[in-house]
Amino acid sequence: MTSPGSGRLVVGQATLDDWKVVGGWAADEGWNPGLSDSASFFVQDPEGFFIGRVDGEPVSAISVVNYSADYAFLGFYLVRPDLRGNGYGLATWETALAHAGDRTVGLDGVVAQQDNYRKSGFELAYRTVRFTGVAPVERQPSGVRAAGPADRAAITAYDGACHPADRPAFLESWLTAPGHRVYVRHSEGGRMSGYAVIRPARDSLRIGPLFADTAEDAGALFDALAADADGRALAVDVPQTNTAAVALVEKLGLTPSFETARMYTGRVRDLARERVHGVTSLELG
Repeated sequence: MTSPGSGRLVVGQATLDDWKVVGGWAADEGWNPGLSDSASFFVQDPEGFFIGRVDGEPVSAISVVNYSADYAFLGFYLVRPDLRGNGYGLATWETALAHAGDRTVGLDGVVAQQDNYRKSGFELAYRTVRFTGVAPVERQPSGVRAAGPADRAAITAYDGACHPADRPAFLESWLTAPGHRVYVRHSEGGRMSGYAVIRPARDSLRIGPLFADTAEDAGALFDALAADADGRALAVDVPQTNTAAVALVEKLGLTPSFETARMYTGRVRDLARERVHGVTSLELG
């Protein structure tokens, strides 16, 4: 594919090694990618990652990851800063978006790109705010424990109620990736009432997902995450529509650092939005 600017742009599927370069671009943009994220991203849909090259050099990237027959998620829409304005991004976008077919596509769009996404048929669902800071360890987590292999099936089922598509393959990798630590909480009756993952990233620890039945469940899980962080900075991406989740992180002293917009091209299945106190990843939904 030829770009409107100088040079010839060739867009093709990316390898996991290619994505290490893209992860560096994401870090330069301040996205704070997790250190072990890429491998889990590729597990879900290894054909959903695209890179544009000019004369063999990577210049642009995007992911369009298919979760199901009805849903895909777009992320990592990036062009090298020194080469922006040449049409490389749009050409990469058009090539990659075809991978989704007629699925509804979701994305978390940065403010600067949201008008462009609207022109491409994406509509605002809600805004997401990244909160960062050092959370105090004020109390021992109540009813929370580290997850084990025996919890995998319950976590997968719980996650499916909170996400627009089931994603067992992704979770199998995400829950066991190097440095990822998983916590679960159960109600008095023994039913799972929430789970959370904390992982190392470039600039701080990242939380995601943080899914919980109630603000009390989310608070107990956050206590465990804060204890795990042991004084290190945390970052969590909170849907602005979940006012209880926003109140929780503000009470803990975390402050907003930037926002994105969750947008979709169509309908997604019903999900328990009130349980989403922290999204899994802005790059993969």
